[in-house]
Amino acid sequence: MRILLTIFALWLAGLGSAAQFGKLSFAFDLMAARYPEQGAAGIGLIVSIVGIVGLIFGTTAGLLVARIGPRRAIVAALALGAVVSALQTLPLPYIALILTRILEGVSHLAIVVVGPTMIAGLAPPRQQGLAMTLWSSFFGVTYALLALVAPPLLADGSITALFLGHAGWMAALALILHILLPTDPAAPPLPSLGGLIRQHGTIYASPSIAAPAMGFVFYTALYVALLTLFPPLLPEGQRAFAAAGMPLFSIAVSLTLGVWGLSYMSAVRMVQAGYAAGLVAALVLGAGWGQGTVTLLAAFALAGAMGIVQGASFAAIPQLNITAEDRARASGAVAQLGNLGTTSGTPVLALLIAGMGPSGVIAFALPLCAAGIAVHALQARRRARQA
Repeated sequence: MRILLTIFALWLAGLGSAAQFGKLSFAFDLMAARYPEQGAAGIGLIVSIVGIVGLIFGTTAGLLVARIGPRRAIVAALALGAVVSALQTLPLPYIALILTRILEGVSHLAIVVVGPTMIAGLAPPRQQGLAMTLWSSFFGVTYALLALVAPPLLADGSITALFLGHAGWMAALALILHILLPTDPAAPPLPSLGGLIRQHGTIYASPSIAAPAMGFVFYTALYVALLTLFPPLLPEGQRAFAAAGMPLFSIAVSLTLGVWGLSYMSAVRMVQAGYAAGLVAALVLGAGWGQGTVTLLAAFALAGAMGIVQGASFAAIPQLNITAEDRARASGAVAQLGNLGTTSGTPVLALLIAGMGPSGVIAFALPLCAAGIAVHALQARRRARQA
């Protein structure tokens, strides 16, 4: 029972880390009113800088967590997140707010590296696929929950209730995980700067450590861009349904069909199957564009296929990596390349839509799905040669 409670608490910590993005997304207009001189780009930086920290330092975090100790790292990250979220309710100068968001990026990165690493180590082998798929749902679940709770909390025109609620959530999880998690072993010395750089090369040269991240980057590029830019292309009556329904359908497929499939095939095969389903869905979307229900069903199918990729990518971390240190490295690489996909996918798709219209969605989705299949096939061949 303690193991199940600990896994659930780690997932709840993941919800808190996703809310470090989501709270600013929902409070975007209020932040724009607070800092009118910054313009849309300046307010956008407030939202995105958390991901930029992960993009730059993702693999570094994976290396450091293994040496700091996962319990120390996640408890400290949650405590830092609580303090920073509370500070952001104050009337801070813009540059001070940016500094708090950088600290929040450090907190977020530590949580998303430690969370899947510890869940993989705690879950019984037969339940590992389910546990990792549950973890993979943390972003989608958070945004769905925020869509319910954020509007009433922001209704008075103040961010205070939402941000203090988030601070309380992070502080509570810091205390809970401090109690539930096992004590860390003695921390070995931190590597030198040169050692960190060399280990980055080791991570991305490894067909086991790097594989989950190298397949995941195509998912984040496609999924985030699709959810952001696809609904506005639909007729007015279908936009809200697609915007709300696609991420929920993705989570549902991941936790049902995705978990079921992991009991019959490896996580890597499931990732490839998800991308193959995405290819088919994208082709149907292109062939049936403008045909009402066909377009909507194909879009939901594409979102569902990406849900399979999402869960199986996290399940691949423990399947391909035996030691906790390698799992932390793999999780750091997933955080780094995942942020690369998140930050690059939406502007690329926006350019394609501007130049090609709705066909840009198909031109964007097909090569990304094909690349996800090909990269995992290449890494699997490399692992076979090393065996």
